[in-house]
Amino acid sequence: MDSNIFFKKKNIKLKQLFPTQKSTTNFKVKDIKPLHLAEKDEITFFDSTKYKNQAIKTKASACITTNKLAKYLPKNLEKIVVLNVLYELARITKLIYPTADIDYPDLLLRKPRKTSYNKVKFGNNVLIGKNVSIGKNSIIGSNSIIESNVEIGKECIIGSNVILKNSLVGNNVVIQDNCKIGQKGFGFIPLNKKNIKFPHIGKVRINNDVEIASGCTIDRGSIDDTVIGSNTYLDNQVHVAHNVQIDSNCMIAGQVGFAGSTKIGKNVSIGGQAGISGHLNIGNNVKIGGGSGVIKDIEDNKIVMGYPAVSLKEFLKIHKKNNE
Repeated sequence: MDSNIFFKKKNIKLKQLFPTQKSTTNFKVKDIKPLHLAEKDEITFFDSTKYKNQAIKTKASACITTNKLAKYLPKNLEKIVVLNVLYELARITKLIYPTADIDYPDLLLRKPRKTSYNKVKFGNNVLIGKNVSIGKNSIIGSNSIIESNVEIGKECIIGSNVILKNSLVGNNVVIQDNCKIGQKGFGFIPLNKKNIKFPHIGKVRINNDVEIASGCTIDRGSIDDTVIGSNTYLDNQVHVAHNVQIDSNCMIAGQVGFAGSTKIGKNVSIGGQAGISGHLNIGNNVKIGGGSGVIKDIEDNKIVMGYPAVSLKEFLKIHKKNNE
């Protein structure tokens, strides 16, 4: 069975993906993974020195990169040197996973059979896709859609008008009304006056004891997964973009927005309407004030506020000066 249960994969060899490259190997590509997750016979990508430490240690068999960055990669790895890493990544991902760039409707939806889910309670007009797994004592609210291959743990509460796709949900999870989870994230490569859609082959993983309030949107990962850690709570109308990973015991207030590929540590609290830019690392035990705009990494145990977000002490100093 393919490791990716949500998207069908084509069997392609490396030289089929890069016919003009002078490759020394021609393995059958098992998958596309981030630097830190890639293994033998898998392709990865490296487009920023920010990920240099991961590049040095990657176990991938081939890596798409630039001429300047290639020196950081292991010697025994096949280096695919290109001008535009993300464009080439989007191109080959589309070749390997042809249906991952558009969210096609699930045409296998049907009403749940009592014999298949005899320990699950359903509201009216619920539709279930093929190979959906739902644990005992879970409740699915009216008008909700659970698409094919989604897994939901035991004793979960899924509200009304929820759409779940490309997702794995743990035990004791609460997802309130009108949430949309697992859809394609926002990703385009502008090229020659045309936007090239970036396929999203990742999924959403929601761990145990999470609560997601009404109207939240959680996009699936592009190459990596989007993750919500255990015992983390999201307030109403929070948006979590592709590849964002929020660790355990976090409290996220209403209308917070996370841009793609940002990582949030443990025990982080974020006030309402704050915005977190992409590709950032937010440490453990961090507190971010409401309405703040975070545009750079934050170390462990910091309290920040304002736009751009600064330490609370500096914020109060600036605020006092502006009001003198």
